[in-house]
Amino acid sequence: MTDVFEEVEEELRSERWQRLAKRWGPVIGAVLLVCLIAALGYWGWDSWRTRQAEAASVDYDRGVQALQQGDLAAAESAFNTAAERGGAYRALALNQRAGIALQSNRTEDALALLDEAAEATGDPILRDMAALKAAFLVFDTAPLEDLTERLEPLTADGRPYAAYAREALALARLQHNQLPAARETFVLLSLGQDVPDSVRQRAQAAIQAIDSGTASAIPAIVAAASAAATPAAPVPAAGESPVPDPAPAG
Repeated sequence: MTDVFEEVEEELRSERWQRLAKRWGPVIGAVLLVCLIAALGYWGWDSWRTRQAEAASVDYDRGVQALQQGDLAAAESAFNTAAERGGAYRALALNQRAGIALQSNRTEDALALLDEAAEATGDPILRDMAALKAAFLVFDTAPLEDLTERLEPLTADGRPYAAYAREALALARLQHNQLPAARETFVLLSLGQDVPDSVRQRAQAAIQAIDSGTASAIPAIVAAASAAATPAAPVPAAGESPVPDPAPAG
């Protein structure tokens, strides 16, 4: 009798599994198919992105070599191709194109390229470097409101070029005769712990000029800062993307 009961139970289990398989089999198969398609899609996208990055690296290097040889047309063409490929080299290539535009006296094009470079990357160093360059490019022509809009976001704590942006904002206020506000920022820069020595020294010189009332020295301070008030680019480690010199445009 025990064997009979076991056979009946086995048949019942078999029928139950068959019903479950008929009911849920297509669903499980569809889920597995979707997962397979998603995995293959991600693999294809990742492979395409890797190839694009490698091609952009080659184009960027070709542009640098052409730039070193003085062939601006070939350099701009190579950098344009690298930028169109997107990825990490887009912001770098746009920065280089902005430099070429400045050498060709196309200031408006350079400004547009720097603004585009700042929007093209989430890397804070590349982003803020391009934004700071753009601010210096219009330093002598833009209204104070426009300069403030460009520079204030860069002055926040933790931003990579915060000290340079604060100095630029103080210089802009200085140029527009807002001496108390400019002096206050220069004092903070002269006392800051994480302020580069070059910025601290220029801040101290600006404070002395304001306190002594030597207005004739102020344009020279502004011009000197516009020509040198940005940090040197970090040297990339082996295998990292090169970072262009962030010296102020113009």
